[in-house]
Amino acid sequence: MTSVLWAEHSAPELREAAARGAIVILPVAALEQHGPHLSTMVDFRLCGEVAKRGAELATARGSEVLVLPPVWSGMSDHHLPFGGTVSLPFDAFRAVILGIAGSVRASGFARLFVLNGHGGNVAALSVILQEAATIEGLRSAGATYWLLAESEARAILEDQPGVRHACEAETSMMLAVEPGQVRRERLAEAFGGAPATVSAGTPDPVIVWRDFAERSTSGVIGDARRASAGKGERLLAACSAALCAALCSPATWTKQAP
Repeated sequence: MTSVLWAEHSAPELREAAARGAIVILPVAALEQHGPHLSTMVDFRLCGEVAKRGAELATARGSEVLVLPPVWSGMSDHHLPFGGTVSLPFDAFRAVILGIAGSVRASGFARLFVLNGHGGNVAALSVILQEAATIEGLRSAGATYWLLAESEARAILEDQPGVRHACEAETSMMLAVEPGQVRRERLAEAFGGAPATVSAGTPDPVIVWRDFAERSTSGVIGDARRASAGKGERLLAACSAALCAALCSPATWTKQAP
């Protein structure tokens, strides 16, 4: 199969893909602390992995898809107390996403899917995607990758209903794709935070901004001690399949009748 990664193609090849009507995925995530046991790459690494796998599945089904390099920094102010975190203010984050969206359209593409991999980006992206919809000739859509497969994740995980932070889910997925970036000797410390009653990204009816230090002394929400590579592979497969379904659905790209 020809690579689905935008960065591995030449400009003429990308112009040809645009002319064929290819879809473009923009993974958007974060660079931030993930407890004592995980590297700070977690969000952009996993989001990029789901984007690549989902693009390959969709392309195999006849919907050509290309994946841009991940936007590796997002809105992560709530993680700053732990160090190791790079965060963008909203205006900068918005400018980056809209600038990329405009460039995608200028390259001839008409469909852009923004795939989010960080809970702190959810509210901002809902606003930014509304603005991206005003770019002439560009149809934009988006989702947070683990919310696409929330019911599947619930069936895989033992201690939580979905992705939290540096938790059973994220640690499992990192064990599947980047086992060298999991510090197994620190797993005994990798738990904490509020009870995992809902998945990350689910809105709370009462909005109260709290930094992570108020919620967890370890930097973890959930329990990474339950993690395994097998669970991680199942989670990645479920999220990738759900992304493929969204990319290939006509409803994603068809304007609704008034």
